[in-house]
Amino acid sequence: MPEASRCRWSFVHLAFIGLLTSGPVLADEASHPSHHLPAPVVLSPLVVTGVAPDSPLKVMTDPGLPRQPVPASDGADYLKTIPGFSAVRNGGVNGDPVFRGLFGSRLKLLSNGSEMLGACPNRMDSPASYISPENFDRLVVIKGPQSVLWGPGASAATVLFEREPEQFAEPDWRLDASLLTGSNGRLDRIIDAAAGNEQAYARLMANSSQADDYQDGSGDTVPSRFDKWNTDLALGWMPDADTLIELTAGRGDGEARYAGRGMDGAQFTRESLGLRFEKTGLGDTFQGLEGQLYYNYADHIMDNYSLRDFVPSAMMPVPVLSRVDRRTLGGRLIGTWQWSDIELKGGVDAQRSEHRKAMNPALAVNQMTPAAGSDALPWVPDAVLHSYGLFGELEWSLDAHRSLIGGLRLDLAEATDERDFFRSQHPTLKNMMGMPVSQDWANPTHGQTRRELLHSGFLRIEERLKDLPASWYLGVGHVERFPDYWELFVSNPGPVGTEQPFDSVRPEKTTQLDVGLQYRRGPLDAWVSAYAGVVEDYILFTYVPGAMANSVRAEVSNIDATIAGAEMGASYRFTRHWKGDASLAYAWGENRSQGRALPQIPPLEGRLGLGYTRDDWSVTGLWRLVAEQGRIAEGQGTVVGKDFDESAGFGVLSLNGAYRASQTVKLSAGVDNLLDKTYSEHLNLAGSAGFADYGLDVTRRINEPGRTYWARVDLSF
Repeated sequence: MPEASRCRWSFVHLAFIGLLTSGPVLADEASHPSHHLPAPVVLSPLVVTGVAPDSPLKVMTDPGLPRQPVPASDGADYLKTIPGFSAVRNGGVNGDPVFRGLFGSRLKLLSNGSEMLGACPNRMDSPASYISPENFDRLVVIKGPQSVLWGPGASAATVLFEREPEQFAEPDWRLDASLLTGSNGRLDRIIDAAAGNEQAYARLMANSSQADDYQDGSGDTVPSRFDKWNTDLALGWMPDADTLIELTAGRGDGEARYAGRGMDGAQFTRESLGLRFEKTGLGDTFQGLEGQLYYNYADHIMDNYSLRDFVPSAMMPVPVLSRVDRRTLGGRLIGTWQWSDIELKGGVDAQRSEHRKAMNPALAVNQMTPAAGSDALPWVPDAVLHSYGLFGELEWSLDAHRSLIGGLRLDLAEATDERDFFRSQHPTLKNMMGMPVSQDWANPTHGQTRRELLHSGFLRIEERLKDLPASWYLGVGHVERFPDYWELFVSNPGPVGTEQPFDSVRPEKTTQLDVGLQYRRGPLDAWVSAYAGVVEDYILFTYVPGAMANSVRAEVSNIDATIAGAEMGASYRFTRHWKGDASLAYAWGENRSQGRALPQIPPLEGRLGLGYTRDDWSVTGLWRLVAEQGRIAEGQGTVVGKDFDESAGFGVLSLNGAYRASQTVKLSAGVDNLLDKTYSEHLNLAGSAGFADYGLDVTRRINEPGRTYWARVDLSF
């Protein structure tokens, strides 16, 4: 993005933020109350330390509520609050979410109904990094392959960050804002303002988040500083009570440095446009129609000099940068039909995504450019992907207590290889050290298009028990997932003459059984959800020595796998003021083809919480316990991370408190890792050799933050 344009948008964003003396709204347990609505029931202020499911299958929460550990600055960080989720740490920000040990496009991650896909070949800008959780009103997680409404490939879960349309009965306005400050220079500012009347509204959402490098429990500095901002605007028109037309536009940018990577993120420019239409009350049978169009653009720059002291290496002997972008256009049209006991939702969706590199064509596939910049270089496309889907989901109320839900989906997926060249090992030549010589070769699949017809579906029964205050479900689902950009185009191909990933990687097919139970009576709320599945043609990354000393390259192949696990939890109110909660999450995976563990599976994790609430204040303690992980597949993993060693278990204690000073002002504060423990997560990256002066080791995991203090003030008008 031109520097002048970046400055203009940054100035506008900071002007909005400058209105604050504090940032994201800490709403009541109902988010974003408006003046024209009846006064909400005032509850004691709380800090979220864990999220229980709204039903045995779905998790729903308000991402605007404060949380511990220190409130999230990206989507992956917030999802870690939900049992079953973990994340591959990517420095202080921009982690990559993992659910039940499944990663990447197996998680369908949507923001306000649209999909924002990152551009970095190594997912430095994962889709979750473009999501600021507190800009949304509701977070919904649908576990397993148990919905076909939200696009193809969601074998692990569907994650929806949603905004509700504003509703004003008369001309009115609201303003929610908050400010968070904490250790390591953490500073977050958020504003969420809206104004309108019965027929129209305008909503502004602006936020910024920044932090310096953090220190681990031993006092060692971990390179992790970041600075990011986002501004979004929504304009809605409701000509009658049954019609909504909403236009959205947004932009953001940032920078982040990473202890576990050879380059840092110097730019994360985001541009978003969206238009949605909703019409209800059309008739007795055909009850509603929804349509949506969206455009998302990511312009990402990574370099090895702007956020760190440049250290020459064999692979990057001089300061260089790499610039990539990705343009995603999509839409969906869905109708709702209702008969006496049956509801049917059906429709179509489509998406087009183009990935490009700014590069000198004379350098073939080497997209690294000198530190002077990339603005003068032409954009060269390397991949274009399309998907076209037809879907239907039906719910049949068998009686007052039981429902049968099922869905079918048919997708046509296409990928076109636009690369003129690819970098690969020479079949025979070796260098003086005996390592294979790597060079650029003409791409034999240039201009070719792959097409796959994919089938997905599920069938589930849900029942509310007559004699017990409990409900349960049992469902089986099948998903066929087309390989994503990273799986088709990013892996380093093998020697010339061998089959390349674009030709060889087959679609992944997951068949999974899901079961869940929830019990609520008096002071006790308990739940459990479990799953078991088989994955045919699981797409696996295997890391092997590269053409240079201490370098590796990724090979992609298909294997067959088995997965299983469970999440469970309970909360119990001992007295009017005291409440305890606990949760446990376990995931397991087996590589059946090779007779070894599936890589990048998080260890057993438990959470114990105890809270005291009285009137306008609360105090809560959280003890997070993580077991060791001894089942690894060394050298295997994903495009982001790999298993490189077993991991030790740990326990981390945190405390927080909250106080409602008035209907307008709420205060919260906390300390994470109270005992200043030195520990690291199993899903992790090794230290970068470029930060050797920080004591980082290329064979050792990056440690988590030590004792961290934070405080937050929230305003609602």
